[in-house]
Parts: sequence; structure tokens; C-alpha cells
Amino acid sequence: MAIPEAAPKSNGTAGVEVARMSFDEFMAVGPQGLYKADRPVVIKLPSSVQGLGREEVAARLAEMTVTLFTEPGDKNHPGRWETQDIKLREFFADERNLTGTDTWHRVVSNIRSSPSDVNAVIGFDAEELFGYGNTLYAANLWISHRGVFTKSHFDEFENFNISLEGRKRFIIAPPGVREYYPQSVLRGFGDKSQVVDLDDVDLKRYPKLASKLAQRRDFVLEPGHMLYLPLGWWHQAESLDDMNINVNFWLKSKKILRRPHVLGVALYTYAYRKFNGVYSYKPTEVNS
Repeated sequence: MAIPEAAPKSNGTAGVEVARMSFDEFMAVGPQGLYKADRPVVIKLPSSVQGLGREEVAARLAEMTVTLFTEPGDKNHPGRWETQDIKLREFFADERNLTGTDTWHRVVSNIRSSPSDVNAVIGFDAEELFGYGNTLYAANLWISHRGVFTKSHFDEFENFNISLEGRKRFIIAPPGVREYYPQSVLRGFGDKSQVVDLDDVDLKRYPKLASKLAQRRDFVLEPGHMLYLPLGWWHQAESLDDMNINVNFWLKSKKILRRPHVLGVALYTYAYRKFNGVYSYKPTEVNS
């Protein structure tokens, strides 16, 4: 089965509609079929798949160590997130983490070391569905409040992002290097663009980006849907609801060998983060 083509939108740089498919269509194609097509797709999960919401996640994983990211609530803030390790129950107990406007808060925890928790949270057997074997790099639990914004960047992994609670707006654009005006590789920002928000671009200052914006996908990921985000595609995300819970799977792929810039940045960034003690999505031990 072919991957559905995205439909063009009507105006200039507004981009194209994101492709969508049913769960049965996804099963017919399989993850490898999506890798080969190399286009973002939103997949509607069956109604029988019931992932966990806030209360159930908080109860099941209360004693799990998570990393709290905090940053001024400003898309143009030039620094990195500040991080600290806390228990998930501490995150939910502090109202500032759930309602802040001047400061953004989100937690992340790579829970791949506890498959039972991964499967319970998302509502299905991830290994059986994805067949990832030793290609799984991370199964990340993300929790954020309204307004939290992730600046435009690319990942070196194939990415499946499942929305469990709350909506997120994504903007996704095709691979490229110079068109995105990347930040300093030497400072560990080579995977990030000088244009932090693809929804607010000064094309006089960044004219090369126009061709990529014409191919962007701008959409909202709803609960019960799963996004396939190909390796090396630029993207950003914004949390739209009071509570947003997602689980994403990062899967290693040989496709990275065909994108030397992504590979080079990934290798350098890994070394940079390890040397400087920057958070690197290590698996979290979960006490069940």
C-alpha cells in the first residue's frame, strides 16, 4: 500500500496537509514502509487502545525519577533548558509546574528499561507493534502544560509520537541544512535553527527558508493519534492544553547514513553533551 500524498494548501508558503492513515493502513505498510516513504504521517489508533491519562500515569509512576526542564516562557530565549531530577509525584504536587506562564515546565523520562510500564501507559505492546528489536534508543514520557514550546530542530532518529492527553501543534518541514540557517555545531546546537519558530519567519533575513516552508506540515496532534516523524525532518511543537502527555519512540535507522549532516551533528552533539553533562535521554530505572 502506498503512503497517501499530502494535499497542497492554497497559499504560497502555507505548506501542505499532513498525510493521514487508519491503523489498518499503517499495519499494512508497517514501520519500514513509512521509513522508506520518508514523509510525516498521522495514524489514528483504534478505539480499543486505551492509554493512560494524568491521574493513572501519576498513580502508576509516582516514584519514578523524571527530569524537569525549566526555561523562561520566551520562544527567543537563547539559552538551554535548566534541568533537575525529581520524582514524578513532586512534579504533579507543585502547581507552578502545571500552570506557569512566565516559565515553561516539562518533564521527560526515558522509560525503555521498563517495558511493562511503557505498554501500560500507551495501551498496547510497543515491541510487538514496532518490531524494533535493538533499534530502540528511547521511549520517552513527556508531560507539559499549556504554552510550552519546543524550538525548531531535527532528530537523528525515526520518531513515533503518541498523544495520550492534550493536543499539540506541530510544524514539520523537510530535511535540509543551509536553508534552515543552523546554529553553532561547536556549541552543541547544530540540530537547531536560528529560526526558532517556523510560524514566524522573516523571509528578508532568512530567504533560503521559503522553499522549505512551502512544503511544511502544520497540524494539531490529537489524543488517540500517533505521528510518524521521519529522521532528519525539522520540527517544532507547542502544547495547547492544560495538561499534555505524550510518549515518543526514537528508533535508530540506517537512513542516517544518507544524511551526512544529521550524522555528523549527532555524533558531535552526543560527545558534547557527555563531556558537558547535558541531559542525554538516558534510560530511567522505574520501580514498579
